[in-house]
Amino acid sequence: MITDSHTHLTWHDYASDLDAVLARAQEAGVTRMLVVGTNLDTSRQCIELCRRHGELFPTVGIHPHDAAGVGQQDLAELAELCALDECVAVGETGLDFFKEYSPRADQERLFHAHLELALKLDKPVIIHCRDAHPATAEIIAEHPGVRGVMHCYSMGPEELPVYTEAGLHISFSGALTYPANEANREAARAVPAQLLLAETDCPFLAPQGRRGKRNEPAFVAAVVDELARLRGLSPSELAVLTSENATRLFNLG
Repeated sequence: MITDSHTHLTWHDYASDLDAVLARAQEAGVTRMLVVGTNLDTSRQCIELCRRHGELFPTVGIHPHDAAGVGQQDLAELAELCALDECVAVGETGLDFFKEYSPRADQERLFHAHLELALKLDKPVIIHCRDAHPATAEIIAEHPGVRGVMHCYSMGPEELPVYTEAGLHISFSGALTYPANEANREAARAVPAQLLLAETDCPFLAPQGRRGKRNEPAFVAAVVDELARLRGLSPSELAVLTSENATRLFNLG
């Protein structure tokens, strides 16, 4: 049993062949997938999709790319959707200073709002961080006790302790398999076992050998294989470990 802890299956990339994508996931041993919201529209779509598929679990959030212009009415709807029993996590949220599609002040304001909501609802938060490590770490420190995951962790071992010491899970994607990402592999070796997760972040970041193609949940098996190699475990042991971690973090049935 493998759990893909981060997918974007509501995106148009899967509009024509989602059933086939899900069938290939099952064939690859991927029995559970989180479907992650990035704005209010996709969050609603995540909920509706997951209601039709028992192996899918929705999350609700507004990505930092979409932080500009988010007002009180949007935050009220965000809170309402996150409070649904079926919503297993708050987010995707966080900071992205690489593309910076939204002003930094708007990103930071929205990140704070998600963390406060996660604490209020006692749900985990899914955190995006790209070229924003110092600000991300500072904001997390302002919300002690928050649970969650640094999704698609792309940094090295030096940045890791601030997150693991806060009790946050660390999730690795297909980028872990890219030849140039040795620092990321060093981080994967260092994560405490009870905090380790695997994901695709599909349709992005297909693993080595499939780079440049659309990613899909079946390919998380390559991430599991690489994590297993790095940590001296069998792929089946690593699959069980990361799935148990996901069950505990997201309260999956």
